[in-house]
Order: sequence, then structure tokens, then C-alpha cells
Amino acid sequence: MSRLMLLALLFGAASGLAAQQPRLYGYEVVNTYPHEITAFTQGLIFRDGELWEGTGKNGLSRLSRIDLESGEALQNVALASRYFGEGIELIGDRIYQLTWRAHMVFVYDRASLEQVTTHYNAREGWGLAWDGEHLILSDGSASLQFIDPEGFTPVREVAVTINGQPLTLLNELEYIDGEVWANVWQTDFIVRIDPDSGVVNAIVDLSGLSDRTELGSSEAVLNGIAWDAGQERLFVTGKHWAHLFEIELVERAQ
Repeated sequence: MSRLMLLALLFGAASGLAAQQPRLYGYEVVNTYPHEITAFTQGLIFRDGELWEGTGKNGLSRLSRIDLESGEALQNVALASRYFGEGIELIGDRIYQLTWRAHMVFVYDRASLEQVTTHYNAREGWGLAWDGEHLILSDGSASLQFIDPEGFTPVREVAVTINGQPLTLLNELEYIDGEVWANVWQTDFIVRIDPDSGVVNAIVDLSGLSDRTELGSSEAVLNGIAWDAGQERLFVTGKHWAHLFEIELVERAQ
């Protein structure tokens, strides 16, 4: 979905009620950190002072614990070349990592990064988040699936809409203060979704952020949201971006 198409949905008259339109936010950059430009970022989380990243591409996919200040990998595990890594999430001492079309979910011990089990995922794997009870899965469609983490079994599903229209290409996910935040693939937008209704409450426009970093390929698009709940810091980056940014949101008039 292009920027113009998403803006058309945002400001369109599909609902006929301005009160139902999502809020719109811009951003300010608070801090800039180095990021491995070769990393095809698929999943990003910040928990208990630690930054974790899952990357994609066959033969290059891995799960890494990253030093925020230097951008260097402190610990990592590589996926077999037949797997294309996708979103990641941390629950207690277990880290989950999706694969794109192989239907495999790898589960690692947080401390050692040793694989402890696997699960089957019937859909494509794109993004993954945790709301304290269920894993939340995106598969590139307009749906979010809520999953019991013990057996990776679906519990419920919600259709994501903006001004009454389905919103597809939901990619990397983060759960922040009761909302699901999702990158919209190949755009500069993050959407904030009500997990009960699927309605997009707000749009974060990160246009221009990619101009502040070096891009490593033609696939270098925005992807990666991490929330530091302890210090209330928001981090974003992109595939093949040379930097990771800490940002603050600024609400805009519509």
C-alpha cells in the first residue's frame, strides 16, 4: 500500500464520521544508534535492558542480542539456510522466532540461545508480539491472529480496518500500552490498532526518517519497532538501515 493510498484511507469519507478517523502523529528523533546495515530486520524487541533482533533472507537469517550503544551483536544464532527468518518475541526465558513460508516457529532459551522446541504455524509468518496472554501474529493480510504460546494454537482472530476498509501488509509488530503497533510493509507508516476491534486508532508517519541514515539495498524499508517499557523509549529501524532511532511522537492536526 502506497503512502497516497494510506492517506486516502486516513482522510477518506468511508466512515462519514470524522470522529472515527485515526489520529495522526509525526516524530522527533531523540537519539541515534548504529545498526548493522547488512541486517534484513524482521523482528525487534527491547526487554529488561536488552535489544534483540531477528533477521531474514535465506542463508542470512539469525537471532541476535545487540548492544544498543555500539550496534554490535553480543550473542547470535543462525538459522539453517533453508529458513527465512521473520518476527520475534520474548516471553519469560523463551524467545520465539517465526519463519516466512516454512511454517516453522523456533523457540530458544533466552540465556543460551539454544533451541528448546519448535511449533507449527499454518500461515505465513511476518510479525510477532505479546500482550501478556497471547502471542499476536501478522501474516501480511488484514488479519491479526491471537495464539496460545504453549502449543502455538490459534485462539481468536481480528480483522484490521482503517475508516472501515481492510488494511493489509501488516508486518513487524509491537504491543504498547494496550495497542498493537504494526509496520505497514513498504511504507513509512506505523499503525496503532485496537486489539479487540481491529480498528486503527492512530497512524505514525515516519516519512523522512530513512533520509537520516545510509541504506544498504533497494529493499531498505522501514521495519522494526521496539518499546522500552521501563524507560518509555520507542525505537525504530529498517531493513538494511545503518542506524536505529529513538523517537518521540508528535501529534498532528488533521
